[in-house]
Amino acid sequence: MPVQNGDASPAPRSPRIRRRDRHGRGMRGVLAPPGVPLHRSRAQQFGDLVLEAVAQLEPRWQAELSQIEFAVQEVPDGDPPDDARDAVPLARLDPGSGEPEDLDHGPRIILYRRALLARADGEEELAELVLDVVVEEFANLLGIDPETVDPGYDEDE
Repeated sequence: MPVQNGDASPAPRSPRIRRRDRHGRGMRGVLAPPGVPLHRSRAQQFGDLVLEAVAQLEPRWQAELSQIEFAVQEVPDGDPPDDARDAVPLARLDPGSGEPEDLDHGPRIILYRRALLARADGEEELAELVLDVVVEEFANLLGIDPETVDPGYDEDE
């Protein structure tokens, strides 16, 4: 039975404080320190895969790769053209303006993270797929065959 004061209204109750420690196991915090790979987000880990793919090509194509910007985007912008509605692009090549003086808009290869993640079954297959897409787009930019860019490109197809 609630306690009432003299004017017949119920006594004000203090607000109940809710905490995330409902089961007595302690407050949740950071699970891994910042220097550990577990601490990196999935987007950051995917960015690392792209950098590893570029690093594999760098010994042979260092001069050409230094002019290209690599970017990661979650999903493609807008609707695909009518002839490509059924296909989901894995990457996009933006050749830029072609002028060396125009530093704002050089060649750019954009990889779509969600599309690549949906295509791969595991981490190892994702790394291979990212390398294949980088090789294909880089070869397309240079106007050469992907096998010329990476001699091991067509081995496991």
